[in-house]
Amino acid sequence: MPATTAPLRVAVLVGSTREGRFGPVVTKWLSGHLEQRHDMSADVVDLAEIPLPTVFPAFGQQPPPGTEEALALVTPRLAAADAFVFVTPEYNHSYPAPLKNAIDWHNEQWHGKPVAFVSYGGLSGGLRAVEHLRVVMAELNATTIRNTVSFHEAWSRFDDSGAVKDPAADTAAKALLDQLAWWGHALRTAKALHTYVA
Repeated sequence: MPATTAPLRVAVLVGSTREGRFGPVVTKWLSGHLEQRHDMSADVVDLAEIPLPTVFPAFGQQPPPGTEEALALVTPRLAAADAFVFVTPEYNHSYPAPLKNAIDWHNEQWHGKPVAFVSYGGLSGGLRAVEHLRVVMAELNATTIRNTVSFHEAWSRFDDSGAVKDPAADTAAKALLDQLAWWGHALRTAKALHTYVA
């Protein structure tokens, strides 16, 4: 199958790493939607399972021991992805540090690729985290899509089996993934014809 028609490889980054986190519930629900699609395959990158170093080396210096081994568990997966979905909570009106850390350890892996957001939290549903991430990803030459899925008071939106209580969330997930698919195929086709220049 030609690369331009093969299913998109979607890396799902789970941003929260704190104890008692809700991200896996949201990610499981999203993964169910991705599994139903024939135009996408998902790779869940849970940052709680793959802790990256938090200390960057001084400019021009080698990173601390163990850094390359830790990055080897993440970097090839991001490089192989055609598109991304960030599953993020909101911490103090922004997104969690582990997600920013994972973003900052990488650069060209984001170039010319689309990013979608699924957020969750209290009254704001994580939307302030998404707005901050849009600016960061623009700096890294990624394209953020318009549609988002946001869970306000997230812990009350899912039943005990992990299914959403409001079917509107499933409708929103389909719209988000449809838009991500359009951008993913368009950008992958463009990069196959012309080298992306950052």
